[in-house]
Amino acid sequence: MGVSWPEDKTTPRPPAGPTARPPRLAFLTVPLLIGLFYNAISLLTLPFSGGALNEMLAQLNGASGLPPVQLTPQQVQLTLWLSFALTAVLILWLYYTRRAVMDGRSWGRVSSIVIAVLSLLIVPFGTVLGIVMLVGAFDRAVVAYTSRA
Repeated sequence: MGVSWPEDKTTPRPPAGPTARPPRLAFLTVPLLIGLFYNAISLLTLPFSGGALNEMLAQLNGASGLPPVQLTPQQVQLTLWLSFALTAVLILWLYYTRRAVMDGRSWGRVSSIVIAVLSLLIVPFGTVLGIVMLVGAFDRAVVAYTSRA
């Protein structure tokens, strides 16, 4: 015969166990991973883009009929460093957002929505990834999963 103790509601209980990840969570994590890899590759090719800047400006000026503009080596270097810094920040944002979504943090879902809306402007692949991310971000199971922590 066992003794029954009254339930103590003040004692903290351990979590019920790891919550299973919802299937549509991949609608957020996979596009974030694709963006992460794409920007990492872009960051690796950035040092080789110096000469392409002046070539692109020459083509743009030729098509628009404006007088040619050439960047000085210092301006090219500044542009490349600025591009490096912005791309590195974007990579960190994608990484930490993906990690937060996988951990079930609500700010990760909100950050994913912001990234998805901004991705809609990048035609055609960013638009598709942005739509997929928005579908995943507003899925009921994903909302419940990211609201728990």
